[in-house]
Amino acid sequence: MKNKYMKKTGSPAPWSEAFYGVYPVITEKFCLNGSGIKTLREVLKGGAKIVQMREKDYPCKKIYEMALVFRKLTREAGALLIINDWLDIALAVDADGVHLGQDDLPVAAARKAAPDMIIGVSTHNIKEALKAKNSGATYVNVGPIFSTKTKETQCRPLGPDAIPIFSKKIKIPFTVMGGIKSGNIRDVLERGARCIAVVTEITMSANPAKTVKKLNEIIAKYENRQ
Repeated sequence: MKNKYMKKTGSPAPWSEAFYGVYPVITEKFCLNGSGIKTLREVLKGGAKIVQMREKDYPCKKIYEMALVFRKLTREAGALLIINDWLDIALAVDADGVHLGQDDLPVAAARKAAPDMIIGVSTHNIKEALKAKNSGATYVNVGPIFSTKTKETQCRPLGPDAIPIFSKKIKIPFTVMGGIKSGNIRDVLERGARCIAVVTEITMSANPAKTVKKLNEIIAKYENRQ
């Protein structure tokens, strides 16, 4: 499977324009409207160019069926679709990528199975980030930046000052995540982050489309300073 965001050699491209801006992560139990698909429609309407479907509590078949709809809608909108955890489902629905945690399939194994796929990895320290990079990750997620209740983790918040440290040492694309809201997003932007993964600030919003647009406008102001 060739991915349009990869180089002709099949190696991960440094960045695509889709990786700049807000990166909505959708989990149905965190959706105010009770529907991951309805929320997806809204975030796409708001201009999201990359979306992660993150479902851990449903049976595999239901996740697959949801992923088919996510794939259809993101493709129609010209947005990237990343599937959390489930490489087999990501491959089955022709998603653009998979996002792996520290206890999921090793990156090297995922890269062997999907040489042209975007592979993201959740990392909580420099050691994990470098290991992901050296194993073939396309990008790493750095977090949690702030305290969060949407993901069970024993890791203490890294704080926004960790961002330039990761950026300097890992030398591959990165996203940031964990407790990021409209009120503190500027703190991560000031430290150099440009792809901001957000969960409940969007999914629990009464108007997800408007929230995505607002966050992207804030990010664009910082990008235009460069």
